[in-house]
Amino acid sequence: MDIRGMLAAERAELVELLRDLSAQDWETPSLCAGWSVRDVVGHLLYDTIAPLTYGGVVVRCGFSIDRVNGRLVEKARGLSTDRLIDMFENAAGTLSRFDPALVLADLFVHQQDIRRPLGRPRTIPSDRLRRALEHPDPFARPGRRSKGLRLVATDLDWATGSGPEVRGSAEALALAVVGRTSVLDELEGEGLAELRRRG
Repeated sequence: MDIRGMLAAERAELVELLRDLSAQDWETPSLCAGWSVRDVVGHLLYDTIAPLTYGGVVVRCGFSIDRVNGRLVEKARGLSTDRLIDMFENAAGTLSRFDPALVLADLFVHQQDIRRPLGRPRTIPSDRLRRALEHPDPFARPGRRSKGLRLVATDLDWATGSGPEVRGSAEALALAVVGRTSVLDELEGEGLAELRRRG
């Protein structure tokens, strides 16, 4: 499946999940510090914003991605959950057209940010797992965490890097390198202590 196909499938899976959530589920803390499930979905609406509008937000936020994300999440908090789902389902807009790989990397992680705290696991296709491992979200600075370590997936024919080894499921590795520390207990190997230190 091509990147755009993977992105469409990833979005469709998350939409299906969101339509099944209770009011309490929406307010559950996600794996993103300080963000509820609702806030994560609000963040994902960045793909509905026109380039010039988004650029204006970036300038007003002093070119800080964290501030941009915070502002967009705050704005989305005024929307109903039905409206959030509708906007997200149809959000394949500007950024998806120009950089679908970046949106796929971001969406993959955020889907797990939502699913794990809710206890809603899924079977992730191997092509999407491999893509998440080989092309993580660059804004999460994955190289800072994985540099000098060898990462080895135990459920997928995949490994990368050199140095002390960190082993575990492909999903846990993909989440660990973008800073989801809650998965570190699922990993093992002599390089784990260093990965844990890096957060």
